[in-house]
Amino acid sequence: MAKTLAYWPETGLMLDWSGMDLDEAFLASMRGKIDDALAGMRELENGAIANPDEGRMVGHYWLRAPSLAPTAGLRAEIEDCLARVKDFAARVRSGEVKTEKGDRFRRVIVAGIGGSSLGPMFVSEALRSPGDPMDLLFLDNTDPAGMDAVFSAVKGDLDAALTIVISKSGGTIETRNCMLEAKHCYEANGLSFAAHAVCVTGAGSKLDETAKAEGWLARFPMWDWVGGRTSVMSAVGLLPLALQGVDIDAFLAGAAACDALGRATRPEENPALLLALSWYRCTGGQGGSTQVVLPYKDSLSLFAKYLQQLLMESLGKETDLDGAAVHQGLAVMGNKGTSDQHSYVQQLVAGPDNVFVTFLRVLRDREGPSIEVGENSTSGDYLNAFLLGTKQALEAHGKRTLLITVPTADADQIGQLIALFERAVGLYARMIRINAYHQPAVEYGKKAAGSLIALKNAAFEILRAEGRPMTAGQLAKRLHAAQRDVFSLLVHCAANDDRLSCDLCDPPEESTFAAK
Repeated sequence: MAKTLAYWPETGLMLDWSGMDLDEAFLASMRGKIDDALAGMRELENGAIANPDEGRMVGHYWLRAPSLAPTAGLRAEIEDCLARVKDFAARVRSGEVKTEKGDRFRRVIVAGIGGSSLGPMFVSEALRSPGDPMDLLFLDNTDPAGMDAVFSAVKGDLDAALTIVISKSGGTIETRNCMLEAKHCYEANGLSFAAHAVCVTGAGSKLDETAKAEGWLARFPMWDWVGGRTSVMSAVGLLPLALQGVDIDAFLAGAAACDALGRATRPEENPALLLALSWYRCTGGQGGSTQVVLPYKDSLSLFAKYLQQLLMESLGKETDLDGAAVHQGLAVMGNKGTSDQHSYVQQLVAGPDNVFVTFLRVLRDREGPSIEVGENSTSGDYLNAFLLGTKQALEAHGKRTLLITVPTADADQIGQLIALFERAVGLYARMIRINAYHQPAVEYGKKAAGSLIALKNAAFEILRAEGRPMTAGQLAKRLHAAQRDVFSLLVHCAANDDRLSCDLCDPPEESTFAAK
């Protein structure tokens, strides 16, 4: 394929894959995989069961094109949810939906984790402007200090804060903790949490039932056919973004337009297919490589963080579709240019040959003209030169690169970028024969955490019953547990719970704990 640069005028997207070495021999060798991946994507969009573990379809593509939904019922649900999101956001922004004290809501606290926060957080940051009617803040971890930082930011104005709790199952522990902490904060300030709360969750979930029983302001659906990491175009992302003032119609339209490009059968006409082929070229279809994502735009600095979940949760798999062990994966790292030229680009250029770099360029520097800062050039000219110079340096040292260019960083273009990578993930997963839409390993740590909480509580009960200091080793023996686990649990507990004391010493194994 002699062509290495494509421009799609209907979307403004431009792709330069000259640094990827997608020659005719490689493309010919991939023809079977290309055809199979495109066929698999058609099946997916037509409603095939994509997650056999749970018997689920995967339909995030329908969110921006409801007419593609496989049933009239699903189409109606999507359209109804979008209409309700727009209506509720408009009524909140206009002041029709008021705070408990009769004032206008001015801030939104979003409580969610993983896909329930990364997508909305990225888009919110990318599209934030001084004229936004509402600010978004995120509770995205069960870190007490992080939650306190959010509560501190709304101190004195808590009544003006609307809280959205997002959890598909309604049982996500981190999100539950954030919700309970937020509820405590409202009530400690003499406010009703229910009068400030909205949820996005599965119909009939524990969270849904709680919100219904307590009379929360509104409840929005989260369907089982939308995975968390691809949920930003459902109510998960659309509700907070609409409240912020984002043009969600343009956001969805951009994604739909990029999806349309992604159905082309010729690689040079299909940007998502070109991405997937580039990944395969760099990885050989095997795990172990790293994609560095460098957006040269401050507002897009969270893009790599967002892509970490999208790619690594989708592609990090122990087995293939036949059950054979493959240990697949494609790691993602990155921050923004040109900051990275002063940090890890040194290793990218001169270090091991296990990385490839995707550059993201926004042509429009700012609203309005720019001054010349030197050499007849603007700050934006220098930003562009640094990008192209880094790309040249990497290629000169044998590293593969890809350049994605969009005209602006507006809602339409952000929607395109998300759709581009979502589809590329699906195509690449099919090429390497893994299921991109299940994530059993995510639950391993959660299950272990539950057992460790139970172990902490059991150790505490022994100390309370014994009424004397004991070492972690003594407790571990009683509990048939690992000494290091007991020690780590109790040393943290003693630092935060006045009911437990710790006489910490060296060696740590001789430290003693006692219930007060």
